[in-house]
Amino acid sequence: MPRKLDVYIVKKFIFTFFIALLLIIGIVIIFDISEKIDDFISKEAPLKAIIFDYYVNFIPYFMNMFSPLFVFITVIFFTSKMASDSEIVAILSCGISFHRMMAPYIFSATLIAIFSLCLNLFVIPQANAERVEFQAKYLKGHNVKTSRNVHYQISPGEFVFVESFSTWNNTAYRFTLEKIEDNRLVSKISAETAVWDSTSASWKLKKYFIRDYTDNIEDHVRSGAQIDTVINLQASDLYIQKSAIETLSYDELNELIRIQKMRGDANVKLALIEKHTRFALPFSAFILTIMGVALSSKKRRGGIGWNIGIGIGLAFTYILFLRFSQMFVHTGVLPPGIALWVPNILYAFIAGFLYRIAPK
Repeated sequence: MPRKLDVYIVKKFIFTFFIALLLIIGIVIIFDISEKIDDFISKEAPLKAIIFDYYVNFIPYFMNMFSPLFVFITVIFFTSKMASDSEIVAILSCGISFHRMMAPYIFSATLIAIFSLCLNLFVIPQANAERVEFQAKYLKGHNVKTSRNVHYQISPGEFVFVESFSTWNNTAYRFTLEKIEDNRLVSKISAETAVWDSTSASWKLKKYFIRDYTDNIEDHVRSGAQIDTVINLQASDLYIQKSAIETLSYDELNELIRIQKMRGDANVKLALIEKHTRFALPFSAFILTIMGVALSSKKRRGGIGWNIGIGIGLAFTYILFLRFSQMFVHTGVLPPGIALWVPNILYAFIAGFLYRIAPK
């Protein structure tokens, strides 16, 4: 059964965590407004859209991104204060073991981890969709993006090759569609350009050639100026971005991964990184909580300044390492399921070592 000590520590943990969130978020919003105020004015962004479409949706995104930092600073701050006031000495002197004292810390970390996981799976994707739409309309403007040498399997036996694709006019250049049955090429469509028509969800092939191959390897050629075709490929599939992946729900993300793996799309790495990050980041609350208690449970002559400095330094290195671990995926050194968990595994060993040598 929980004791008064458990309630006392849980209250301090949760209260300090959310106070730190509010203070840091307030400071970040002030700096963000000062940086983007010119864009808001020049693009005539409505005040309602700025508040509700951008900043209300920016808050959960920011909270989740820096939750490891907030957890670590929270634990370091109030545990150092308890140690400075000799509260931890009194707790241990009453016969409560150091391991038992960790129980409310782990309980609080569990609440924060569940809160972060719910944000990742249910809140942030929808919030990101509205935030990204606002940024595209009022902040970033129209950016032209080009993809080159795209080769997809859009369905079993159907392959698309595009030499280049531009988002400026939604046009694919040097478009080829091949259909293969029983390891034999049965038809091939080639076109100088393929223009995406969003109203009919089809491609308009211009200056096209259609070749149908018989069993005797004879081909029948047809050509024309323009023809419409409907295939399992949209314009957005050719230039999908990280910001777009962040707007997908968990089910949509899994569906995208399935489709991209079937197509042989190299961008599947971005979707896999996003999927594993959504689970790896909340788990860090346990590791950083144990590490924070181990570092700050001893009373220091210099006060809590050293503990806070060490805590901020370690929290920032964790966030940096978590971002850097994504490079292991892009370079092919490690699969996403391992690379995104490497920081947690490494810092779990560090937390275990610090906990072992912590004053008992």
